[in-house]
Amino acid sequence: MTARREDEQEMAGRAKAGPLDLAVTSLTLTRYRSYDRARLTLEGAAPLVVLTGPNGAGKTNVLEALSYLAPGRGLRRAALGEVSRFGADGPWAVAADLMLGDEPVKVGTGIEAGAAPGANDDDADEDDSGPAGRRLVRIDGETVGSTNALGDRWSVSWLTPQMDRLFIEAPSGRRRFLDRLVIGLYPDHSRQVAAYERVMRERNRLLADRGAHADPAWVGALEARMAEHGAAVAAARLEFAGQLAGFLAEPKGAEAAAFPEARLAIDGWLEGLMADGMAPVEAEAAYRDKLAEARRVDAATGRAGTGPHKTDLLVVHAPKDMPAGLCSTGEQKALLIALTLADARLVAAHRGRAPLLLLDEVAAHLDADRRAALFAVLSELRGQCWLTGTDRAVFEAAETSALFFNVEGGQVAPAK
Repeated sequence: MTARREDEQEMAGRAKAGPLDLAVTSLTLTRYRSYDRARLTLEGAAPLVVLTGPNGAGKTNVLEALSYLAPGRGLRRAALGEVSRFGADGPWAVAADLMLGDEPVKVGTGIEAGAAPGANDDDADEDDSGPAGRRLVRIDGETVGSTNALGDRWSVSWLTPQMDRLFIEAPSGRRRFLDRLVIGLYPDHSRQVAAYERVMRERNRLLADRGAHADPAWVGALEARMAEHGAAVAAARLEFAGQLAGFLAEPKGAEAAAFPEARLAIDGWLEGLMADGMAPVEAEAAYRDKLAEARRVDAATGRAGTGPHKTDLLVVHAPKDMPAGLCSTGEQKALLIALTLADARLVAAHRGRAPLLLLDEVAAHLDADRRAALFAVLSELRGQCWLTGTDRAVFEAAETSALFFNVEGGQVAPAK
């Protein structure tokens, strides 16, 4: 082992002392995917929790369950009914004990009994609470009216292997990634995105069904609401991107040495107006007018042609001045990690509490030095981080700062 890796291990070990900003101390899964019932109890305040086991053992299922401690549809974006264990005789549920610093919090969520398999309450990524068949949430024994309440006191962020193609696939994935990061800093962003998408779908249906015969007052009212929510979405994205850019430009220590600096840009019509200096209220009016002008075209295509639902996140590898989509696979992975680490530091600085990080198979394709740097940085963030892998040896540099669990045969047990 190199002297640098030994120093990073020692640094990670020191980060173990003292309470974390956010930590899961127990997790119970009931009729959840591969688990009929499973309970994990975490002893101590280790900043890293590592789940190892063979492929298909259920490691990602545990991370997905933890992702339901946040608003939205989880890290797989699955329909709620699909999460239930196959053949289960009741609804699925996830319960967790958290420590927010020194404050204990109990959280429970799951689908309401009677939901049809595959049911989901909304296509919107962020709005998944409501009437029968939708996700229920309880915090400290009290049922809350919306899953958005899960973002009010803590945030959750994740990376999965499916996101490795983020920079080379359609803009929709990058837009969802951006909005999920924005929600971590501004929880109300989830409500604005969901409201915008609901009103947009209503306008789309009205124009598709009635075309030129649609009531102009009705269409105009929908467009006013689209513009209101759309302007709020665009403003939050721009504000977040500006703040994140500052943290991306200031990596420190092992993070700076191991992961490249990324530059960001928001590519969207409404965001562009605001970036050029237009006040949000003026941009809202401009978008409302543009929607009115586009009714005939939108009626023919069946969808709105302009708006925050078309926005893209542009990422550049700063040292090479190269768009992320043209970088190598390893460089794209390093950029994703750099974005995630910078976002975690931003959330900790502005909300006073680091996020819960869920990193699925994130270390498998990193070299030994970069893995050691990643574990050292994660150990210093003050928020708990859960990682998965098939080989425990990959996590050698995290031995002093992690709790290890074996996952196999539908069971999760502390590793020897």
